[in-house]
Amino acid sequence: MRVVGFEEGEARLDWLTLTDALAAGHRLPRAEITDGFLYRGEDTLLNRAAWIDGLGLAVKTATIFPANTTVPSVNGGVCLYSDRDGTLRAVIDFHLVTKWKTAGDSLLAARRLARPDSRTILIVGAGTVARSMISAYSAAFPEARFLVWNRTGARAEALAGETGAEAVADLEAAVRRADIVSAATMSREPILEGAWLKPGTHVDLIGAYRPDMREADDEVLRRGRVFVDSRATVLGHIGELAIPIGKGTLAEADVIADYYDPPERFARETSHEITVFKNGGGAHLDLMTARHVLDRFD
Repeated sequence: MRVVGFEEGEARLDWLTLTDALAAGHRLPRAEITDGFLYRGEDTLLNRAAWIDGLGLAVKTATIFPANTTVPSVNGGVCLYSDRDGTLRAVIDFHLVTKWKTAGDSLLAARRLARPDSRTILIVGAGTVARSMISAYSAAFPEARFLVWNRTGARAEALAGETGAEAVADLEAAVRRADIVSAATMSREPILEGAWLKPGTHVDLIGAYRPDMREADDEVLRRGRVFVDSRATVLGHIGELAIPIGKGTLAEADVIADYYDPPERFARETSHEITVFKNGGGAHLDLMTARHVLDRFD
């Protein structure tokens, strides 16, 4: 059994190879997944388990305490088990798996849906995920410039100073400039408006993970061709799509594809269409990422 820490795992990973591994994982039999949520006000306990025949089993526990200030707001652990005999093969740093799974999930979508000539990428939010997204998107769009917006401008300025991005104060103006808009916030109410999107934009929605959370308004979904990483873990569980589906604004049939569909279906069709991707980050993606991490040590 191997224990993989954050730093040693980071040293062996790269974004493009990871997205290739995620794509390969979706060519295996469909994952069996269970998600369990417990809530206490704003705090969440999330237990996720996945089993992919031929790949293995993973169990991930996450505690999400948004009010934390002296320690990370998200903590937990990841265990990877053998598909052959069920033995524990690895305990992998939670933050390592979460970072690479979350950003890799969105990057795989962007490699398929964003225009290859995208040059301006707006990151909405300035937390840990936002920092990871700048790193991930830089791997696939090396000529892009980054804009960062955050409700608290000082945090956007700080992230911009660390990464070389440009901090912006006007969200609407920034969205209108962007070729890719990647939102990673804790917002309960939509902050992105579809009226702001220019033709050809790719929208990457990461932040909402609870049934009562959204980052994009209905017009974003009306104007865009909508994709998800997994219908099973997004449609009935995450407010980003569950709320508009419940209101009749969106139908499940309007979701064009998830990663288990043929790659030619999960694709941009024209240069001027707007594409919208909801990153649900299901347990099967944790399993694929954890297995990829372990494989980098073999």
